Amino acid sequence: MQLRVFAEPQEGATYEQQLAAAQAAERLGFGAFFRSDHLVRIRPGDPLPGPTDSWVTLGALARETSTIGLGTLVTSATFRLPGPLAVAVAQVDAMSGGRVELGVGSGWFEREHTAYGIPFGTPGERFDRLEEQLAILSGVWATRPGESFSFEGAHYRLLDCPALPRPAGASGPPLIVGGLGARRTPALAARYAAEFNVPFADVERTRTQFERVRAACEQAGRDPDTLVYSHAVTVCCATSESELRRRAERIGRDVEELRQNGAAGSPAEVAERLTAFAQAGSERAYLQVIDLDDIEQLELIAGEVMPRVG
Repeated sequence: MQLRVFAEPQEGATYEQQLAAAQAAERLGFGAFFRSDHLVRIRPGDPLPGPTDSWVTLGALARETSTIGLGTLVTSATFRLPGPLAVAVAQVDAMSGGRVELGVGSGWFEREHTAYGIPFGTPGERFDRLEEQLAILSGVWATRPGESFSFEGAHYRLLDCPALPRPAGASGPPLIVGGLGARRTPALAARYAAEFNVPFADVERTRTQFERVRAACEQAGRDPDTLVYSHAVTVCCATSESELRRRAERIGRDVEELRQNGAAGSPAEVAERLTAFAQAGSERAYLQVIDLDDIEQLELIAGEVMPRVG
């Protein structure tokens, strides 16, 4: 199983903190540094330093790292028009030498939309927009140089888009689709995604969702093994119980709750938890790290968890 670092900068992290964590993750052998795409805190706490734009941040990280994968889990389809999003992501992909992946979702956090004047819409409308965005992103990046791309949908219309700039890869950055929806989400993954992610669910629910996606692939005539299957889980790892409780307190969580719902405890306990997800079909773990200043935890995971699950 590949381990990836998943940051939540809206909970309080400057660009400099994200850079330090990304460079540490690269040095320590993590497969990627991903970040959320939110504009306000989700948990109560100090509002400073405020949000950082995900693709501005990733563009900068692309130039200050050299090997680690970069991406979002996930960019909200409500935040950006699909054409400009395709431009931004393609540019960051080219800046990184082809290390970018794009996780995109329908959006769910209404408060950040009202705070920044972004139309929210009903769940059905948001999902329809997501479906059209996936079609547009795939279509723009698949357009050959010198040709143009057009699209006519209920929410978006593109006419003779030049499909520029070009991403590093011929088909564009891999698309990640995720969620727990029983019908439309697996169908979208089967049609558009290179990877399917289950966020913050228990092992059995993760297994069930993977099975749904595999069934959707078979129904669509796609080999289910052409997708990567992954999960996201909050991590809290320490070599002693006292250190574990200190780390949990710093992120405002209870140790026992983390042991039940996340991957928490000693390196052996965390590895055991991740192994259970691997047995359910997960090939990648996005380890949600709230305290980006805690580089020692990343070093511990790299040194004592990664060898147990790699």
